[in-house]
Amino acid sequence: MVKRLLVEGKDDLRVIPELIEKTGINWIENKKPIVPIGEIGGKDNLTSDLISTELQARGLTHLGLIIDADENVSDSWNMIKNACLQIESIPTLPEQIPETGLIIKTLDDKKFGVWIMPDNQLKGMLETFLAYMIPDESEPLWQYTQEVVTEAKARGAKFINSHIDKARIYSWLAWQNPPGRQLHNAIQEKILDPQHPKAQVFVKWFKDLYDL
Repeated sequence: MVKRLLVEGKDDLRVIPELIEKTGINWIENKKPIVPIGEIGGKDNLTSDLISTELQARGLTHLGLIIDADENVSDSWNMIKNACLQIESIPTLPEQIPETGLIIKTLDDKKFGVWIMPDNQLKGMLETFLAYMIPDESEPLWQYTQEVVTEAKARGAKFINSHIDKARIYSWLAWQNPPGRQLHNAIQEKILDPQHPKAQVFVKWFKDLYDL
């Protein structure tokens, strides 16, 4: 049984194992990850050839894809749908990705799943999803963080508009104890709450896809 996950970048590579571990599943078994993760370096590299090659890998039984919505969930979903249209073993995909993520069986009986960050509905990215995990008691500080980041942009901060969620989460992390932890460390050390209900929707998709 071979399970595989494809993600966009290095932060996904580090964050997802920590999140799954914090929900009670050992990521490493017999010195190997339960789901090896491959980094594709951006969703534009997620072509039909790449998906097809992954699905045809020797012994593969489960394949997952995680990409960012960025500015538009529908555009990201249509990109995946168009790539999958050219793969004979993947049946017709729905017009919209389900709110709880896609999980289907291919025509040759493999499990295939897709999650679009943050939640298959809204625009955003991994950092948008991680903001869901800010503990409820930190909500006043989180609101203030968003105000400060908006003000910083107005005063000439250099980040581009599409990266505002990155600026927000890293600013919030800069004010924690200890300050400035990396995203995966914040989950590991429970600065972010992996049990938050919104995070658990993703965790359920992951567990269901990989039969964990």
